[in-house]
Amino acid sequence: MPNFADRLIDAIEVKQSRLAVGLDPRIAMIPDELRRAALDRWPDRARAGAEMLLAFNRAIIDIAAPLVPAVKVQVAFYELFGPAGYEAFEATCLTAREAGLVVIADVKRSDIGSTAAAYADAHLGRAEVEGEIAHAGEADAVTIVPFFGSEGVRPFLDVAAEAGRGIFVMVRSSNPSAYEIQGRAEDADPLYLRAADLVNEWGASSIGERGYSAVGAVVGATFAEDIPALRQRMPRTLLLLPGFGAQGAEARDVAAAFDENGHGGLVPASRSIIHAHEDPANPRWKDAIETAIHDLNEKLDAALPPLGQGD
Repeated sequence: MPNFADRLIDAIEVKQSRLAVGLDPRIAMIPDELRRAALDRWPDRARAGAEMLLAFNRAIIDIAAPLVPAVKVQVAFYELFGPAGYEAFEATCLTAREAGLVVIADVKRSDIGSTAAAYADAHLGRAEVEGEIAHAGEADAVTIVPFFGSEGVRPFLDVAAEAGRGIFVMVRSSNPSAYEIQGRAEDADPLYLRAADLVNEWGASSIGERGYSAVGAVVGATFAEDIPALRQRMPRTLLLLPGFGAQGAEARDVAAAFDENGHGGLVPASRSIIHAHEDPANPRWKDAIETAIHDLNEKLDAALPPLGQGD
Protein backbone atom coordinates (compact mmCIF):
# COMPACT_ATOMS: atom_id res chain seq x y z
CA MET A 1 0.00 0.00 0.00
CA PRO A 2 1.35 3.49 -0.86
CA ASN A 3 2.92 5.50 1.94
CA PHE A 4 0.38 7.84 3.57
CA ALA A 5 2.56 10.91 3.05
CA ASP A 6 2.92 10.07 -0.64
CA ARG A 7 -0.85 9.70 -0.98
CA LEU A 8 -1.48 13.03 0.69
CA ILE A 9 1.11 14.85 -1.41
CA ASP A 10 -0.31 13.28 -4.57
CA ALA A 11 -3.78 14.49 -3.57
CA ILE A 12 -2.44 17.98 -2.89
CA GLU A 13 -0.94 18.11 -6.37
CA VAL A 14 -4.05 16.77 -8.06
CA LYS A 15 -6.28 19.34 -6.34
CA GLN A 16 -3.61 22.07 -6.39
CA SER A 17 -4.55 22.93 -2.83
CA ARG A 18 -2.94 22.81 0.62
CA LEU A 19 -6.30 23.33 2.37
CA ALA A 20 -8.24 20.76 4.43
CA VAL A 21 -11.89 21.39 5.24
CA GLY A 22 -12.64 20.88 8.92
CA LEU A 23 -15.92 19.05 9.44
CA ASP A 24 -16.71 20.36 12.92
CA PRO A 25 -20.42 21.21 12.52
CA ARG A 26 -22.40 23.02 15.19
CA ILE A 27 -26.15 22.39 15.31
CA ALA A 28 -26.92 26.11 15.47
CA MET A 29 -25.48 26.63 11.99
CA ILE A 30 -27.14 23.71 10.22
CA PRO A 31 -29.20 25.11 7.32
CA ASP A 32 -32.92 25.20 8.03
CA GLU A 33 -33.82 22.86 5.18
CA LEU A 34 -31.62 20.10 6.63
CA ARG A 35 -32.78 20.79 10.17
CA ARG A 36 -36.47 20.49 9.27
CA ALA A 37 -35.97 17.31 7.29
CA ALA A 38 -34.16 15.60 10.18
CA LEU A 39 -36.67 16.73 12.81
CA ASP A 40 -39.60 15.56 10.67
CA ARG A 41 -38.07 12.13 10.10
CA TRP A 42 -36.54 11.35 13.50
CA PRO A 43 -38.60 11.82 16.71
CA ASP A 44 -35.52 10.86 18.73
CA ARG A 45 -33.64 14.14 19.11
CA ALA A 46 -30.20 12.53 19.39
CA ARG A 47 -30.77 10.74 16.10
CA ALA A 48 -32.20 13.89 14.54
CA GLY A 49 -29.15 15.90 15.59
CA ALA A 50 -26.77 13.29 14.25
CA GLU A 51 -28.64 13.11 10.95
CA MET A 52 -28.45 16.90 10.60
CA LEU A 53 -24.68 16.73 10.94
CA LEU A 54 -24.39 13.91 8.43
CA ALA A 55 -26.63 15.57 5.84
CA PHE A 56 -24.70 18.83 6.21
CA ASN A 57 -21.36 17.03 5.91
CA ARG A 58 -22.42 15.16 2.78
CA ALA A 59 -23.35 18.44 1.12
CA ILE A 60 -20.02 19.99 2.12
CA ILE A 61 -18.08 16.96 0.87
CA ASP A 62 -19.81 17.26 -2.52
CA ILE A 63 -18.71 20.90 -2.71
CA ALA A 64 -15.19 20.37 -1.34
CA ALA A 65 -14.11 17.17 -3.10
CA PRO A 66 -13.03 18.87 -6.37
CA LEU A 67 -11.33 21.74 -4.53
CA VAL A 68 -9.28 20.33 -1.63
CA PRO A 69 -7.25 17.19 -0.94
CA ALA A 70 -8.49 16.37 2.55
CA VAL A 71 -10.98 16.78 5.35
CA LYS A 72 -10.35 16.84 9.08
CA VAL A 73 -13.23 15.40 11.10
CA GLN A 74 -13.33 16.42 14.79
CA VAL A 75 -15.00 13.59 16.67
CA ALA A 76 -16.16 15.71 19.63
CA PHE A 77 -19.01 17.31 17.70
CA TYR A 78 -20.39 13.85 16.91
CA GLU A 79 -19.89 12.30 20.33
CA LEU A 80 -22.26 14.99 21.63
CA PHE A 81 -25.10 12.89 20.24
CA GLY A 82 -24.04 9.56 21.68
CA PRO A 83 -24.18 6.36 19.58
CA ALA A 84 -26.12 8.07 16.79
CA GLY A 85 -23.51 10.79 16.65
CA TYR A 86 -20.66 8.32 16.45
CA GLU A 87 -22.44 6.58 13.57
CA ALA A 88 -22.60 9.96 11.84
CA PHE A 89 -18.88 10.45 12.45
CA GLU A 90 -18.01 7.12 10.83
CA ALA A 91 -20.46 7.69 7.98
CA THR A 92 -18.87 11.10 7.38
CA CYS A 93 -15.40 9.55 7.19
CA LEU A 94 -16.62 6.87 4.78
CA THR A 95 -18.44 9.39 2.57
CA ALA A 96 -15.32 11.56 2.35
CA ARG A 97 -13.09 8.61 1.46
CA GLU A 98 -15.54 7.49 -1.22
CA ALA A 99 -15.38 11.03 -2.64
CA GLY A 100 -11.61 10.66 -3.01
CA LEU A 101 -10.64 12.82 -0.05
CA VAL A 102 -7.92 12.02 2.46
CA VAL A 103 -9.61 11.71 5.85
CA ILE A 104 -7.92 12.86 9.05
CA ALA A 105 -9.83 11.84 12.17
CA ASP A 106 -9.13 14.47 14.80
CA VAL A 107 -9.53 12.21 17.83
CA LYS A 108 -6.42 13.10 19.88
CA ARG A 109 -6.17 9.63 21.39
CA SER A 110 -3.54 8.71 23.94
CA ASP A 111 -2.71 5.84 26.29
CA ILE A 112 -0.24 2.98 26.60
CA GLY A 113 -0.04 -0.71 25.79
CA SER A 114 -3.16 -2.60 24.83
CA THR A 115 -5.36 0.48 25.29
CA ALA A 116 -3.37 2.50 22.75
CA ALA A 117 -3.44 -0.49 20.41
CA ALA A 118 -7.23 -0.65 20.72
CA TYR A 119 -7.53 3.05 19.89
CA ALA A 120 -5.26 2.57 16.88
CA ASP A 121 -7.22 -0.44 15.62
CA ALA A 122 -10.52 1.38 16.13
CA HIS A 123 -9.56 4.24 13.82
CA LEU A 124 -6.79 2.94 11.56
CA GLY A 125 -7.01 -0.84 11.72
CA ARG A 126 -9.74 -3.34 12.42
CA ALA A 127 -11.34 -5.50 15.09
CA GLU A 128 -12.01 -9.18 14.57
CA VAL A 129 -14.44 -11.60 16.18
CA GLU A 130 -13.89 -15.31 15.59
CA GLY A 131 -11.50 -14.50 12.76
CA GLU A 132 -13.94 -12.22 10.92
CA ILE A 133 -13.71 -8.45 10.61
CA ALA A 134 -16.25 -6.88 12.95
CA HIS A 135 -15.24 -3.25 12.43
CA ALA A 136 -12.71 -1.35 10.32
CA GLY A 137 -11.56 2.21 10.86
CA GLU A 138 -12.44 4.67 8.10
CA ALA A 139 -9.71 7.25 8.71
CA ASP A 140 -6.55 7.66 6.63
CA ALA A 141 -4.83 9.28 9.60
CA VAL A 142 -5.52 10.25 13.21
CA THR A 143 -4.27 12.85 15.64
CA ILE A 144 -2.65 11.53 18.81
CA VAL A 145 -1.20 13.01 22.01
CA PRO A 146 2.40 11.97 22.87
CA PHE A 147 2.19 12.57 26.63
CA PHE A 148 2.84 8.89 27.46
CA GLY A 149 6.03 8.80 25.38
CA SER A 150 7.08 6.00 23.07
CA GLU A 151 4.95 3.41 24.88
CA GLY A 152 1.86 5.36 23.93
CA VAL A 153 2.91 6.13 20.38
CA ARG A 154 4.35 2.79 19.27
CA PRO A 155 0.97 1.01 18.92
CA PHE A 156 -0.23 3.75 16.58
CA LEU A 157 3.00 3.57 14.57
CA ASP A 158 2.65 -0.18 14.20
CA VAL A 159 -1.00 -0.18 13.13
CA ALA A 160 -0.51 2.77 10.77
CA ALA A 161 2.48 1.09 9.11
CA GLU A 162 0.59 -2.17 8.64
CA ALA A 163 -2.49 -0.43 7.22
CA GLY A 164 -0.65 2.12 5.07
CA ARG A 165 -2.06 5.01 7.05
CA GLY A 166 -0.70 7.96 8.99
CA ILE A 167 -0.66 9.75 12.32
CA PHE A 168 -0.29 13.38 13.33
CA VAL A 169 1.33 13.82 16.73
CA MET A 170 0.34 16.86 18.80
CA VAL A 171 3.49 18.98 19.11
CA ARG A 172 2.37 22.61 19.35
CA SER A 173 -1.36 23.23 19.70
CA SER A 174 -3.03 26.41 18.49
CA ASN A 175 -4.79 27.53 21.68
CA PRO A 176 -3.53 30.57 23.65
CA SER A 177 -2.81 28.70 26.90
CA ALA A 178 -0.74 25.98 25.21
CA TYR A 179 2.47 27.45 26.64
CA GLU A 180 1.37 26.46 30.17
CA ILE A 181 2.24 22.83 29.42
CA GLN A 182 4.11 22.92 26.12
CA GLY A 183 6.47 25.73 27.09
CA ARG A 184 7.86 28.80 25.37
CA ALA A 185 10.77 29.25 22.97
CA GLU A 186 12.79 31.03 25.66
CA ASP A 187 12.49 28.13 28.12
CA ALA A 188 15.58 25.98 28.66
CA ASP A 189 13.97 22.77 27.44
CA PRO A 190 10.39 23.36 26.25
CA LEU A 191 8.17 20.32 25.91
CA TYR A 192 7.09 21.14 22.36
CA LEU A 193 10.69 21.03 21.10
CA ARG A 194 11.32 17.70 22.82
CA ALA A 195 8.13 16.39 21.24
CA ALA A 196 9.35 17.58 17.85
CA ASP A 197 12.63 15.70 18.23
CA LEU A 198 10.74 12.54 19.11
CA VAL A 199 8.39 12.91 16.14
CA ASN A 200 11.41 13.22 13.87
CA GLU A 201 12.79 10.03 15.39
CA TRP A 202 9.48 8.12 15.27
CA GLY A 203 8.97 9.00 11.62
CA ALA A 204 12.44 8.13 10.34
CA SER A 205 11.47 4.62 9.21
CA SER A 206 8.32 5.64 7.33
CA ILE A 207 9.59 8.23 4.84
CA GLY A 208 7.96 7.82 1.45
CA GLU A 209 9.17 8.40 -2.08
CA ARG A 210 8.17 12.07 -1.91
CA GLY A 211 10.56 12.68 0.99
CA TYR A 212 8.09 13.01 3.84
CA SER A 213 7.14 10.66 6.65
CA ALA A 214 3.78 9.04 7.36
CA VAL A 215 4.29 10.33 10.92
CA GLY A 216 3.22 13.95 10.86
CA ALA A 217 2.93 16.64 13.52
CA VAL A 218 0.24 19.08 14.59
CA VAL A 219 1.75 22.57 14.81
CA GLY A 220 -0.52 25.52 15.51
CA ALA A 221 -0.44 28.27 12.91
CA THR A 222 -1.21 30.71 15.71
CA PHE A 223 2.35 30.22 17.00
CA ALA A 224 3.95 31.27 13.71
CA GLU A 225 7.16 32.33 15.44
CA ASP A 226 7.80 28.71 16.47
CA ILE A 227 7.29 27.14 13.04
CA PRO A 228 10.82 27.76 11.65
CA ALA A 229 12.49 25.98 14.59
CA LEU A 230 10.01 23.13 14.42
CA ARG A 231 10.54 22.71 10.70
CA GLN A 232 14.30 22.59 11.30
CA ARG A 233 13.87 19.83 13.88
CA MET A 234 11.35 17.93 11.72
CA PRO A 235 12.61 18.36 8.16
CA ARG A 236 10.77 15.31 6.77
CA THR A 237 7.54 15.71 8.73
CA LEU A 238 4.23 16.78 7.26
CA LEU A 239 2.80 19.52 9.45
CA LEU A 240 -0.91 19.83 10.12
CA LEU A 241 -1.34 23.55 10.82
CA PRO A 242 -4.60 24.44 12.61
CA GLY A 243 -5.52 28.00 13.47
CA PHE A 244 -5.91 29.45 9.94
CA GLY A 245 -9.10 31.44 9.48
CA ALA A 246 -11.46 31.82 12.42
CA GLN A 247 -8.69 31.38 15.02
CA GLY A 248 -6.82 34.32 13.61
CA ALA A 249 -3.76 32.94 11.81
CA GLU A 250 -3.10 34.18 8.29
CA ALA A 251 -1.67 32.38 5.28
CA ARG A 252 1.73 34.03 5.66
CA ASP A 253 2.00 32.61 9.19
CA VAL A 254 2.41 29.06 7.86
CA ALA A 255 4.81 29.80 5.01
CA ALA A 256 7.87 28.53 6.90
CA ALA A 257 6.34 25.05 7.06
CA PHE A 258 6.57 24.58 3.28
CA ASP A 259 9.50 23.64 1.08
CA GLU A 260 10.55 25.14 -2.26
CA ASN A 261 8.14 22.80 -4.06
CA GLY A 262 5.21 24.01 -2.01
CA HIS A 263 4.97 20.82 0.04
CA GLY A 264 5.37 19.99 3.69
CA GLY A 265 2.05 20.89 5.23
CA LEU A 266 -1.71 20.84 5.24
CA VAL A 267 -3.76 23.78 6.52
CA PRO A 268 -7.18 22.96 8.00
CA ALA A 269 -9.97 25.48 8.32
CA SER A 270 -13.38 24.76 9.74
CA ARG A 271 -15.62 27.57 10.93
CA SER A 272 -14.52 30.00 8.22
CA ILE A 273 -15.73 27.46 5.64
CA ILE A 274 -18.61 25.41 6.98
CA HIS A 275 -20.27 28.36 8.72
CA ALA A 276 -19.57 30.83 5.92
CA HIS A 277 -23.32 31.14 5.27
CA GLU A 278 -23.76 32.77 8.74
CA ASP A 279 -27.56 32.61 8.61
CA PRO A 280 -29.11 29.09 8.65
CA ALA A 281 -32.05 30.54 6.71
CA ASN A 282 -29.78 31.58 3.83
CA PRO A 283 -31.03 29.66 0.78
CA ARG A 284 -27.66 30.08 -0.94
CA TRP A 285 -25.60 28.50 1.86
CA LYS A 286 -23.87 26.08 -0.51
CA ASP A 287 -22.65 28.98 -2.64
CA ALA A 288 -21.26 30.69 0.46
CA ILE A 289 -19.32 27.56 1.45
CA GLU A 290 -17.90 27.10 -2.04
CA THR A 291 -16.85 30.75 -2.18
CA ALA A 292 -15.12 30.44 1.20
CA ILE A 293 -13.10 27.43 0.00
CA HIS A 294 -12.00 29.27 -3.13
CA ASP A 295 -11.04 32.35 -1.09
CA LEU A 296 -8.91 30.38 1.38
CA ASN A 297 -7.22 28.43 -1.41
CA GLU A 298 -6.34 31.70 -3.09
CA LYS A 299 -4.92 33.16 0.13
CA LEU A 300 -2.72 30.12 0.67
CA ASP A 301 -1.55 30.10 -2.94
CA ALA A 302 -0.58 33.78 -2.68
CA ALA A 303 1.49 33.23 0.47
CA LEU A 304 3.08 29.82 -0.12
CA PRO A 305 5.65 28.56 -2.64
CA PRO A 306 4.01 27.33 -5.86
CA LEU A 307 3.23 23.65 -5.95
CA GLY A 308 5.77 21.59 -7.89
CA GLN A 309 6.16 17.90 -8.53
CA GLY A 310 8.44 17.30 -5.54
CA ASP A 311 11.55 15.14 -5.43
